[in-house]
Parts: sequence; C-alpha cells; structure tokens
Amino acid sequence: MGDIRRRGAVALGITGLVAPLTLALGAAPAQAASCTTQTGPYQKQVEKFLGRPVDGKQSAADCKAIQAFQTKHGITPNIGYAGPVTWGVMDLMNKQKAVGDKPNKDGKCPVNKGRIACVNLTLQLSWIQDGEKLVYGPVPVRTGRDGYETRTGLKKIYWRNIDHVSSIYDVPMPYAQFFDGGQAFHSVGVSMWNPPGSHGCVNMTKTHAKKYWSLLKKGDDVFVYGRKPGT
Repeated sequence: MGDIRRRGAVALGITGLVAPLTLALGAAPAQAASCTTQTGPYQKQVEKFLGRPVDGKQSAADCKAIQAFQTKHGITPNIGYAGPVTWGVMDLMNKQKAVGDKPNKDGKCPVNKGRIACVNLTLQLSWIQDGEKLVYGPVPVRTGRDGYETRTGLKKIYWRNIDHVSSIYDVPMPYAQFFDGGQAFHSVGVSMWNPPGSHGCVNMTKTHAKKYWSLLKKGDDVFVYGRKPGT
C-alpha cells in the first residue's frame, strides 16, 4: 500500500532494537518514478533520518533522497513522498538500532530452555540465545503480513531443508527451518523492511539464514511473540 493512499494511517508503532543492522539489503531496484513536489506529513522526520536539512519543506534533493530509500526497500509508490509508510519503516529501523545487544531486556523470550531462537514480531527482530547468553543477533527479519501473520507461541524446529522450494508459492526458500506448519526461517532476496511482509515465514538475509542454519538443529526451540506493526 502506498504512502499517498495511506496519509491518514498511523505509521508503525514499536518499542525497541538491533545491532548489527545491515541497511544495504536492497530489493531489486524498481524503475524510478517521477518525483513529487508535495511535502509529506512526516517531512521533518524523514529529512532528519536521511541527513537532509530539516526544514519541513519538500525540495528536489529531498525527493531524490526519499525516492532512493523507497526504491531500495520496495516501498511503493516510490515517488519521494514523506508519508506514513516511509516514515514507519524509518521509525522501525531507529527502534531496532536502539535495542543494541540486549534484545531480551524485557525477559519475554524464555531463558530456561537452553538454546532457543527468539522472534520479536513487534520489533521485527530475531536472535539466538542460550539461557541468558546472547549467541547471535539480534538481526532484522521480515514476518507475516496482515492476513498471513507469523503465529506466536513456543515451537520446535521439526524439519530443515537447505534447498527448499515452496509448494504453495513455487518460490525458493533457501536454508529453510520449519517450526510451525508451513512457517519457517529462510532467506529471501528482498529488503527486510520491504512492506507489507511475508506470507507467514520469518524472512532473513542469506548471511543470517546461513548462520541460523549452522547454529540451530532439529528439535531446537523457537519462541515467537509480539505483533507485527500493521497486522
């Protein structure tokens, strides 16, 4: 859904964050659309995030910078408008960064299970911990969109397939580790901030999915909690 069509919508409401965020995860670049001259409702916030002069007024340079961000992360329409969808993605990135190396500060992911993969839907973050020790992450993830929500609760990895192809969507799911029906950790080739989200799986970059593959095994616990913004 595009920014202009959702001007009245509230951006993503979240609380928290990740260390090492890889912001260079772009989706395949879309063809550049014409730049808008309209000032968006989140103009100042977007300008600040992008390191632009913060005057709250759209300029040609502002539009170009916003458009590049939108194209990189698959936000449509990519016309350089500082609307709620674009700001929502930026706001989530800020909150993810703020988490640092303490993703389980709230204690919501169990520390009495040994090695466990945690997924915070609210912050779109995942990590692996062993008791109270952080083993890997946190890393940004892309979970189920509205109507295809990643299901919450305590799960177990029950099947792994390094070269899996979805029988439903006929798309590759490299490094797939299934933990709830058809829902799995696996790598994708789009940005982790590409809206609106997956069809229920926990999408990861190839680097992070490979690391999860090496650190987890069949029978390991997975705990999913929170609620993805927009669902």
